[in-house]
Amino acid sequence: MASDLLQRIRISGDVPRHVAIIMDGNGRWARERSRPREFGHRAGMRAVRATVEAAQEAGVEFLTLFAFSQENWHRPQGEVTALMGLLELYVRREQRELKEKGVEVRVIGDLSRLGPRTRGALEGIVEHTRGGPKMRLTLAISYGSRTEMVHAARALAERVQNGTLVPAEIDEALFAASLYTGDMPDPDLLIRTSGELRISNFMLWQLAYTELHITPVLWPDFGPDHLYGAILDYQRRERRFGRVLAS
Repeated sequence: MASDLLQRIRISGDVPRHVAIIMDGNGRWARERSRPREFGHRAGMRAVRATVEAAQEAGVEFLTLFAFSQENWHRPQGEVTALMGLLELYVRREQRELKEKGVEVRVIGDLSRLGPRTRGALEGIVEHTRGGPKMRLTLAISYGSRTEMVHAARALAERVQNGTLVPAEIDEALFAASLYTGDMPDPDLLIRTSGELRISNFMLWQLAYTELHITPVLWPDFGPDHLYGAILDYQRRERRFGRVLAS
């Protein structure tokens, strides 16, 4: 099934350059099986691996995964600790293979809130995979879009204050370049699993003209067929960016 969908994607030709995913539903998946939330997070980690591989097969250049939000810090301490442990486990398991496959890993978010072991693991995979030419995998960890925009505004204000920038020079392009994502294109396609109809403080600026694909599939059940189905859905759409196309 996945190979058939992949062939249809290649025939259509217009593959989204940047796909972003809000990975949602681990807890619900575990609850449906009368298991603890950590069980769902572990299953979700397997879905991450399958999705990264499938995205690369489809020709996606940038894949951004919303792994841990700033709001997630308010979850029970035991769950947060388990999530950080799973993140470190993913880094250790996948680092070598990601490098071999030409995947460059980046991390965006407020990493100052992470423990030294988790932060060190992330810094290690970023350094180890630096320059990977095939695809960039960005992990949004301790991430909040409003904080990201405040950070960008503050950086521009400091440049004005020290005399290296005048306010009239600030435009959309300069503001976008000051975001965590300043060196990559905005997402063409956003996928949200578990059927929730919100974007949860994720890439508020960058998603201005992004195509949205909401699936009821819970993240641990998300696989290549679902990713390819979302890309095919994207390929059927007409992207106008606020303009009316000539008939």
